[in-house]
Amino acid sequence: MAEASIDSVTASETGASFDAVVIGAGFSGMYMLHRLRGLGLTARVYEAGDGVGGTWYWNRYPGARCDVESVEYCYSFSEELRQEWDWTERYPSQPEILRYAEHVADRFELRRDLRFRTRVTRAAYDEAASRWRVETDRGDRVTARFLITAVGCLSDARVPGIPGAGSFRGESFHTGRWPHEEVDFTGKRVAVIGTGSSGIQIIPVIAERAAQVTVFQRTPNFTIPAWNRPLQPEYARWVKENYAEIRSTMRDSLFGIAASFNTGSALEASEQERLAELEARWAHGGPGFLGAFGDTAVDPRANELVAEFVRDKIRRTVADPRVAELLSPRDHPIGTKRPCFDTDYYATFNRPNVRLVDVRATPIEEITQTGLRTAGAAYEVDTIVYATGYDALTGALLAIDVTGAGGASLRAKWAAGPRTYLGLMTAGFPNLFTITGPGSPSVLSNMFVSIEQHVDWIAGCLRHLAETGAAVIEAGPGAEDAWTRHVGDVAAQTLFPLADSWYLGANVPGKPRVFLPYPGGVGAYRVICDEVAAKGYEGFVLSP
Repeated sequence: MAEASIDSVTASETGASFDAVVIGAGFSGMYMLHRLRGLGLTARVYEAGDGVGGTWYWNRYPGARCDVESVEYCYSFSEELRQEWDWTERYPSQPEILRYAEHVADRFELRRDLRFRTRVTRAAYDEAASRWRVETDRGDRVTARFLITAVGCLSDARVPGIPGAGSFRGESFHTGRWPHEEVDFTGKRVAVIGTGSSGIQIIPVIAERAAQVTVFQRTPNFTIPAWNRPLQPEYARWVKENYAEIRSTMRDSLFGIAASFNTGSALEASEQERLAELEARWAHGGPGFLGAFGDTAVDPRANELVAEFVRDKIRRTVADPRVAELLSPRDHPIGTKRPCFDTDYYATFNRPNVRLVDVRATPIEEITQTGLRTAGAAYEVDTIVYATGYDALTGALLAIDVTGAGGASLRAKWAAGPRTYLGLMTAGFPNLFTITGPGSPSVLSNMFVSIEQHVDWIAGCLRHLAETGAAVIEAGPGAEDAWTRHVGDVAAQTLFPLADSWYLGANVPGKPRVFLPYPGGVGAYRVICDEVAAKGYEGFVLSP
C-alpha cells in the first residue's frame, strides 16, 4: 500500500490534457475512474490523502464503523468482486472498509491514474476552449473536458471556534482527521466534545481505557443498538447466492438498504401491536428500527410514540435518572437528525470514570492550557477529542475556487444555499458533475447505492454526448429552479425541518438553512433520473 501510494505521487503536471479530471479517490472517485476507462476516456484523479478510501481513509478514530450492514455496503458492479470479498462482521469497521477500498484499487489497477497528497485548489471553465483548467497545491496545471467532483459528503471536518483552543498543552484530535498511528488513552483524562455519530462510537471505546472521560454534550441524539457480531458464513454465502435480487430491492427502496419497512401507522396500531413491532426491531438493531411504521417521518404524534419508546430504553439502561434525562432527546423528532447506531453507548454512562456535562446549560467558555472551562466549572484534561462533525455536502466543494461560464463563482452562486438539477449539475457550470452532492439522496441513503447510481448516470450521459456529437452539457436554469423547489417541497412534507441538523446546515454558523439532501428516496429518485435521460436529458442544455 505505502509503496504504491508513493509511486502515485510525481512531479507536478503542467500542460497535461485529459478527457476528465476527478476530484477525490474515495469510493465515488474510484468507481468513476473505472467507468471512464470503460468509455475509452483518459482521466486523472486527484486525492488530498495519501491513499484511497475517502471518508474511511480519514476517519480512523477508535470505534469507527459503518452503520449499513457490510454485505450491503459494497460495490455491485463486478460479480467477481462480490464473490471474492468476504466481510467478517455484520457492520464493517473502518480498517476493514479501508482494506476493501485498497483491494478494489489494486484489483482494477486504478492507482496509475491517481495522484495522492494533491489537493485541487482551483478550477476555472474556459468557454473558448470548452475545457476546465484545474490547478492543485502541488503546482499541477491541467485541462479537462469534464470536471467530476467526488469530494465526499462528510469530508470537510469542522472544529468549533472555541476561544483559547490554540493554548491547550495536551493532545487534541478531530475524529475526522485522526492520526494514522495509535492514540493511547490509557490512564488519561479525556474530554470528548460532541455526541453525534462519531462521538457515540468513540466514547465507549475511550471509556474502556481512560482514567476519566468527560463528555460535553450540547444536544442529545437518539441512538439505536447495532448489535454488531461476526458475520455468519452461512448468511454470507446466502447473500452471495442471492445478491442480484437483494441489490435490486435496495435500489428500489427508500434508503438503499434491504431492511423491511412497515407502511402501517403507529397511530392505528394497538399499544400491544406497536410495542411488539418496536421491541422486535430494537432486538434486531440497526437502521431498520426507523422503518417500524410508515408515519414516523411525517406525523409528529406517531413520531413521539417511537421517540418515547427509545427514551424509555434510555431510562431502563442508565442508572442515574438525571443523566438518563440529559441523554434523552426532546428537541427534535426521532430520525430527523443523522441516525446513530451504537455499541453500549448508554451503558457507558454507568461507568464510574464517565461523566456528562450539559453545555446547553453551562456552555464551554474557553479552552485553557490544561483543559476546558464552562460557565459552571473548570475541567483538567490531558486530551481533547473533537467529535464535532463536518460542513456537510457543500463544505469540501466550496473549499475549491470554482468559476464557471463568464467567471461566475460557485461560492457566490450558492451563497444562499446550493442550487442543482438532480444534484448532478448546476446551471452556469458546463461539464461539471457532482457525485452524491446536494439535491440528491446522498447522506439519506446507503452511499454505495447512491454512488453507483450517480456514476452510472454520468457515464451514460458521457456516452450520449459522444454518440450525438455534443461537446457541452449543463443544467438549464428553469430545470434547476424546479428541482430546487421540489427538494424543498418534499422536505416540507416530512418532519426533517423541525430539527437543527447538519442536513439543514445548522451546525455551521452562518451557513444558509436549506435542506441539503433529497428526501424522496433512492428508488423514486432513480426513476426520475432515468426518465430525464430517456427523454434526451430533458432539462439539460446540450451544445456542440
